[in-house]
Amino acid sequence: MAMPLSERVPALRRLRAKPDAMTLGEHLSELRRRLMITVAAFVVLACVSVFFYNWEFALMRHPFCEVQQASACRFYVTAPLDALSLRVKFAAFGGLVLASPVALWELWRFVTPGLRATEKRYAVPFVIASVVLFLSGCAVVYLVLPHTLGWLIHIGGPSIHALLNPNAYLTLVLLMMLLFGLTFEFPVLLVALQLARVITPAALLRHWRWAVIGITVAAAVFTPSSDPFSMIALGVPLVVFYFASIGVGKLLRR
Repeated sequence: MAMPLSERVPALRRLRAKPDAMTLGEHLSELRRRLMITVAAFVVLACVSVFFYNWEFALMRHPFCEVQQASACRFYVTAPLDALSLRVKFAAFGGLVLASPVALWELWRFVTPGLRATEKRYAVPFVIASVVLFLSGCAVVYLVLPHTLGWLIHIGGPSIHALLNPNAYLTLVLLMMLLFGLTFEFPVLLVALQLARVITPAALLRHWRWAVIGITVAAAVFTPSSDPFSMIALGVPLVVFYFASIGVGKLLRR
């Protein structure tokens, strides 16, 4: 049951004045309100994304067309509902991308009252860095995707011809973008742990060999396409991020 307006306004005033003065129920009510705004933004922007389906499809199709000849750059559906489900997936993907700033803003508005002044100073750079790194991971996937598809299509030999289902193709691309985007948040996590005094830059530098081995194994195991190009594209940046986060951690701890 929603909180009446007469009760919600005083609760919001107490939140701005002193976050600790809010009760558990008021915190949960505030969280629900933020989630409802985020979900509403996702639904509206997903509906908007439907009108850009042709542009989105052409963007996702481009890496495959770089591998195949122009006459063979086609997808094939094998079930009556495949075309409809493809449009739904593109709408959901577009809604998630477009609504992500709204979600981050609502998260920021929810946690800001409980942060100290020194913590607020770091929060905005951390949020911006998280968004930039996630988008960078997606961009790396898009750049390496032609090499990945070429390897996957031709690994079976010249007698194998690819007739790709667009749903399977899109699922692979989105899984790779999600994996790369999340793993590119690795330096943000390391810097946060250093600022929280959970681990020191000296300890990270001392164990760099094990870190490189762990990154290499993780890139080989968790890459959805299991091709060497994607593994290198994932592993090399993570190693660079590891050493860069040590440097950033030293600077911020000073």
